[in-house]
Amino acid sequence: MTDSQKPPIRVVLVDDSELVRRGIKTVLAAQAEPPIAVVGEAGTVATAITECLKHQPDIVLLDIRLPDGSGFEACRQILHELPNTRVIVLTSYSNDNFVYEAVTSGAQGYLMKEIDPVGLVQAVLDVAAGRSILDPDATSRVLRMLRTGNGTDQASDLSVLSAQERRVLALVADGLTNKQVGDQLGLSENTVKNYLVNVFEKLQVKRRAQAAAIYVQQTATGRK
Repeated sequence: MTDSQKPPIRVVLVDDSELVRRGIKTVLAAQAEPPIAVVGEAGTVATAITECLKHQPDIVLLDIRLPDGSGFEACRQILHELPNTRVIVLTSYSNDNFVYEAVTSGAQGYLMKEIDPVGLVQAVLDVAAGRSILDPDATSRVLRMLRTGNGTDQASDLSVLSAQERRVLALVADGLTNKQVGDQLGLSENTVKNYLVNVFEKLQVKRRAQAAAIYVQQTATGRK
């Protein structure tokens, strides 16, 4: 690798269909700059956790339904062990509760398998860059669920945040990366990261997608 080349984005694929994994692997391998490397594959929850601990990937592409358990449980376990790894749920199931559970499990994205190859590659690049992504239809559904109050008993009140922390969180909820948030607010990327650490602690969450969901929920329902 030359100095001008970026290191590959390292991905673990989790799907119980070998045919599906092969197809996704072919699509990702076609990405040249930055390259995307599939470093591990799994067809079960147990193997997924083993492969992730072994390879410590940047991204996990994860199906929901696996032979030995739920992809959401796998997501929670993976992120507990590897907090810097990002998870994208890639599934055939378009279900309101699944979308909501993906977000609250810490997934950075929820995509349908019908997504085109270009869209899948872009989603991996976006999530690797720190953005949270959802299928457009899934986005409208999860926002609708949040507006109707699903999960409000578990959500911390935004009033615990300082004004600057809320400004940072508002931009994160819009899908901006830490660098973009910093550019908007005149802060360094490291300062933004420190603000988010405080936000996560105060809201009692571990992932930016979870914090963003709380922000959307409470601003949509008027709890500001």
